[in-house]
Amino acid sequence: MTRTRNRAPENAHVYLIGSGIAALASAVLLIRDAGVPGGNIHILEKDRIAGGALDGSGDVETGFVARGGRMHERHYACYWDLLSGIPSLENPDVSVAEETFEFNERLISNGQARLLKGGKRLDVSSYGLSLAQQGRLLKLVYESEVSLGDRKIEDWFDGAFFETNFWFIWSTMFAFQRWSSLAEMRRYMRRFIHMVEGLPRLGGVLRTKYEQYHSVVVPLQRWLENKGVDVQFGKEVVDLDFETSGGEKRATVLHLADGGSITLGANNYVFATLGSITESSDNGAWDRVPVLKGVEDSGSWKLWETIAAKDTGFGNPSPFCGHVDGSKWYSFTATLKDPVFHDYMEEFSGNLSGTGGLVTLTDSNWLMSFVIARQPHFPNQPRDVKIFWGYGLYPDRKGNFVDKTMAECTGKEILDELWGHLKIQDLMKPFVDEGKVNCVPVAMPFVDALFMARKIGDRPDVLPEGAANFAFLGQFVEAPHDCVFTVEYSVRTAQMAVYGLFETGKEVIPVYDSIHNPRYLIDAARAISR
Repeated sequence: MTRTRNRAPENAHVYLIGSGIAALASAVLLIRDAGVPGGNIHILEKDRIAGGALDGSGDVETGFVARGGRMHERHYACYWDLLSGIPSLENPDVSVAEETFEFNERLISNGQARLLKGGKRLDVSSYGLSLAQQGRLLKLVYESEVSLGDRKIEDWFDGAFFETNFWFIWSTMFAFQRWSSLAEMRRYMRRFIHMVEGLPRLGGVLRTKYEQYHSVVVPLQRWLENKGVDVQFGKEVVDLDFETSGGEKRATVLHLADGGSITLGANNYVFATLGSITESSDNGAWDRVPVLKGVEDSGSWKLWETIAAKDTGFGNPSPFCGHVDGSKWYSFTATLKDPVFHDYMEEFSGNLSGTGGLVTLTDSNWLMSFVIARQPHFPNQPRDVKIFWGYGLYPDRKGNFVDKTMAECTGKEILDELWGHLKIQDLMKPFVDEGKVNCVPVAMPFVDALFMARKIGDRPDVLPEGAANFAFLGQFVEAPHDCVFTVEYSVRTAQMAVYGLFETGKEVIPVYDSIHNPRYLIDAARAISR
């Protein structure tokens, strides 16, 4: 059936479930492109802060925390289109997009210590792939996604592939596991083929001035609130009612955790973010181990499970949230009241902070990586305080220097493991003993859920068949050809939802088509054959 787009936006009311980047982008597009009055847009967020996975908080005494960080690149067309009209955090005359581009013109990524082993830099001039492995990689790029089904990466490559420089660089940059979806790896190869040549030095990677909460979320929220958008925190939606008539499906009622409900009228809409990679996260401390939680502690996953049971067109959350042992990893943020570690790493790596990017310890049982961002990384971070962030892909393995799994470690023990790999225990001990170092570990059960092996249909369409007044948003809905675990993907789903339900005269911006550019293909082929 043909979907009728709304031509009376001035009377429409839209309810957005969740306040991650997909929902915030939807609100901006509803105002900017669809003409919905800001006061008619209602964001319902179960937590007390907006932003979803784009977070960043803390202070010197309790420790700064960023559960993760989002890398960007110039061809995030939907994302930069959104942020080109949003004033930056500190200068209303400069957009977030302009600020970010200017920031990266000054601090160009050129990592000189991408992989380490035995505390020494590895030569990454070659990806270390055999001819057979190169052939499998190229064959994957041109395989059809449908034919791959729910196969895993380890089903495609031989065991030696997972000891190559290519795999260490690829897996830690994007957080792929051996058991991750082969179809997702194919999408990444096709979507980012123009970056394959520069990956060993993180060429082409862009970063925001601060962590994404302050650089992106706060400016978006400020813009929306200035437009009169109704943002309600502590409002959890636990169920949605739908009715079908003549092939048309309509959302009719939103049920809230507090027992209340919202009935949707004739010109009312609901956009629901499905799933979350940071849901059920738990912060530990310098002397406290974080607790690994699960679906039972979540809101977004339980909501998706509830509505998915009502219609096969609403997707299947089980492949994503039903395998915590495969989707979890642990991150940590260190706060240091002394520059000694940062000074050491600048001299060791040859990179000023903010230009080096991710450093991976290839001989770490946890496959630990860390990154030193440009300082300050938080707007309230004093000049004499430094921070860095890291994570481990294999938290159930015992450390090389600490006789515990990463999952069993406090913040102090995680840094003890890192000092051991870098061979700087003696350098750091005085500062640790003086209380000048803090570290907050975070357990994240679903952070790799979006890479779990899945079949066509497990991710629902943004606009399921017959959807008349509702849309699904975020990392767990289907945006053909684009790649999950990117801010671009979330903003693209927002465009698909708004432009699909409202008459805007605009089309969703196409995915950057680098896979059909001969120059990029030649560069990539040359790079993997070195």
